Amino acid sequence: MEYIKDPGKIEEKSFEIIGREIKENRPKYNFKSDIEEKIIKRAIHTTADFDYLDILKISESAIENIVSALKNKATIYTDTTMAMSGINKRILDQLGCKYKCLISDSKTIALAKEKSMTRSMAAVEIIAEDKGPKILLFGNAPTAIYKAIELEEKGSLHVSAIIGVVVGFVGAAESKEQLANSKIDYIISQGRKGGSNLAAAIVNAILYHYFKR
Repeated sequence: MEYIKDPGKIEEKSFEIIGREIKENRPKYNFKSDIEEKIIKRAIHTTADFDYLDILKISESAIENIVSALKNKATIYTDTTMAMSGINKRILDQLGCKYKCLISDSKTIALAKEKSMTRSMAAVEIIAEDKGPKILLFGNAPTAIYKAIELEEKGSLHVSAIIGVVVGFVGAAESKEQLANSKIDYIISQGRKGGSNLAAAIVNAILYHYFKR
């Protein structure tokens, strides 16, 4: 039985198929920029879902803010260990950036219990105490998005951008819509679709485009 074994060739073939199917099925579709094309195609590569051609939205200054933050040794905070495990740490280490998931941290657990809130919300409150550039990466918890918007409006979070691609039926679509209507720069997936794997893929698309050596 013949099949491709090399991971690099598998990815290359996948992107060839994605490009061909977009041309065949959406011949009038135009990407707004090279980086938007890289992000959306990687989103499709990760999910096998061409809906991201229409539902992945990027605010005007989001990419610029994310790249600037990464160049200034930002910390990426994720709402799941799955999202953190998926991001390219080799490139982040080269940039001097940090990456954290506080969802299981003892301080997060204690604060969530004390305030009767989700761990994701408690984690955002703790993140607000940290200094330096911050990029928030949410693929699972709508409550984290709501809390981040709340703290940003109070002037206590100071986030460079939020990649908000949470998945689910309760609050996922609504939280992302509220993020898009806030003053925070964002990358979102409209509606119910999203996930931690998508969140990591978006970060990696940016890292590969701007920083891969």
